[in-house]
Amino acid sequence: MQSATPAGAFDDLADSYDHRHHDEIARALIAWVGPGPDDAVADVACGAGAVSLHLARSRPSTAPPVLAVDLSTRMISVGRSRAAGLIPDAAIDWRAGDAVPLPVAEHSLDVVLCASSLHFLGSRAPADWRRVLRPGGRVGFTLPLATHFRPSERFSRLLAADVPLPRTAQEASAWATACGFTEADSRVHVLGTRRVVLTSATSPDGP
Repeated sequence: MQSATPAGAFDDLADSYDHRHHDEIARALIAWVGPGPDDAVADVACGAGAVSLHLARSRPSTAPPVLAVDLSTRMISVGRSRAAGLIPDAAIDWRAGDAVPLPVAEHSLDVVLCASSLHFLGSRAPADWRRVLRPGGRVGFTLPLATHFRPSERFSRLLAADVPLPRTAQEASAWATACGFTEADSRVHVLGTRRVVLTSATSPDGP
């Protein structure tokens, strides 16, 4: 039986997750944002940990652990299994729980990354990212391009009504700016028949 709750829906999906698709998105997003090797980073609504895994592989052993948070306990379990033997256990701080608000202090992060999840989290997510990012910190997120997005009926019901899916890269940048970020820059990334918009932006210096 399929669950109607967000956590249950993604628990059900965990064992058949398209890792290849999400790994490609993760690589593209990390390259677009360019986190520093020692930055304090959160992977918001991390799913099976594609962003965390790719980022952790390239960081020095002295870097703080990547914080990987997801509502789905099953997704976190799959992420841990994928990481086993590939990276040190301490390289990722796995947390099962609500990713909004993030379980960190105000202005404690250098970078927030969110791949393939913002359209489920809603506009409360970027508001929280401004809370946790240091002035000048970076945010990077992806959204599906509206013209190529075909969610199932089940996942359509989970979409956040207050996150407009962009039809162009310019629309994604404009929305990031409307959420209070600066220096927003976006581009469309092509993955076979699917399209996602990668957006990078900066947390302002003041409130």
